[in-house]
Amino acid sequence: MKTYGLVLLAALAPGCALTNPTDPYAAITAHDRRPSPTGGSPSATVPPVQGPITLAEAIRIALANNPELAATSSEVDAAQAQRDAAAGRRLPSLHAIAGYNRYLDDQRLLPVRQNGELAVFSQDIFAGDLVVRMPLYTGGRLTSEIKAADLLRQAAEHRLARSRQELVFNVSSVFYSTLAQGKVIESLEFSQKVLDEHLKQVDNLIAGEKAAKVDRLRTQVRLADLQQRLVRERNVLEIQGRVLANLLGLPEESHPISASGQLEAEASSPPALEASLSDAFRQREDYLAATAGLEAQAKAVDAARAGHLPTVSLVGSYGERWTPDASERPSGTSTSDDVGVVGVIADIPLFEGGQIDARVRQEQARLSAARYRLRELKLQIRLDVETAILNLRSARERIQATESAVGLAQESLRIERQKYDLGRGSITDVLDAQSALLDSQTNYFRAWADYDTGTAQLALAVGGQR
Repeated sequence: MKTYGLVLLAALAPGCALTNPTDPYAAITAHDRRPSPTGGSPSATVPPVQGPITLAEAIRIALANNPELAATSSEVDAAQAQRDAAAGRRLPSLHAIAGYNRYLDDQRLLPVRQNGELAVFSQDIFAGDLVVRMPLYTGGRLTSEIKAADLLRQAAEHRLARSRQELVFNVSSVFYSTLAQGKVIESLEFSQKVLDEHLKQVDNLIAGEKAAKVDRLRTQVRLADLQQRLVRERNVLEIQGRVLANLLGLPEESHPISASGQLEAEASSPPALEASLSDAFRQREDYLAATAGLEAQAKAVDAARAGHLPTVSLVGSYGERWTPDASERPSGTSTSDDVGVVGVIADIPLFEGGQIDARVRQEQARLSAARYRLRELKLQIRLDVETAILNLRSARERIQATESAVGLAQESLRIERQKYDLGRGSITDVLDAQSALLDSQTNYFRAWADYDTGTAQLALAVGGQR
């Protein structure tokens, strides 16, 4: 008898622990990656990026490789699996069940089927059955759970679409800042070149005793200031390149990314507020996700309330009973035989210690929280749209102001240099004019970057594609 127990224990022991547990830190493979949202084929490794890239290339690479976007895509898969599991609970289930019982006293191998029936008795009885169960009525619980899971899947898909839009905006924002930063550095390098030439002219004037040596010192001081500004702005550009590489999901050893392209050539007026708000509430993916989540939570309340109602299930089984060492076996009987049963079970909850009411209150509280969060999101959407339109309007006005300022600063520098060459102006006026031109150019390029970023920000705020 001990032998049978050891055999059964050996058969069941592998189920106590997994022989091949999942490695949470396993490397990502091509099988794990979802198809690229842009239609490209997923790859387990990210190809290196060589040279400057355009905004369209940057967005394509980011959509294919950004880790956060890939994680959100996996959440969509999880939501779909949850929906499939909920739908599966409405279908019949089939289980194979095996068991062994050791009794203190001898037991019949099979129930009595007729009066005076001879039977096999034993203390050790083995059983094996195929059991089928099918829910017939659950008070609407399964239907509500399936609908809730389907709505949660839709919400996950909307969140994925929103994550894509946010990634496009983040890449665009850094890209435009990188372009503007490059223009600022070009302006600084040009100013440095101009001042170097001016320093030579100052040396010539000093040699001709038409300028003081202090003019040379002041020019050198301004050149030193330009040099430290160049170092600072180049450092900012490198950081922006590394941020862009991070958004693109490039490997850790990748070099900073440089941008290739031009800032917009024409600034148009921003759209009307009410029209933009209407578009936002109609098409913003996070708003659609929130409404789907709210509807799913309402279904969760219905599913919890269905716990008060009875459930009716169809149950059937077919199997065999046998014993290896019968203590009593009349002639003509067998130590194994088949058994079968089919029936309907009604489960009526009469008392569960308040568990059902507590679940209903829990789901209702979550529904109330979802309503408040939807209202908060509505307020946030209005703020996002208003902020984007104000930023666009401000950037457009700054472009118009700084565009004329650049022309005026260029003319002012030309006049001051001419005056200085003729001995009618001071070196301070020349250096101030040069500084004013540099500041005007810097403000002009950054205003354009802010305008382009504002355009992308407005597209994100209304939920459209730029």
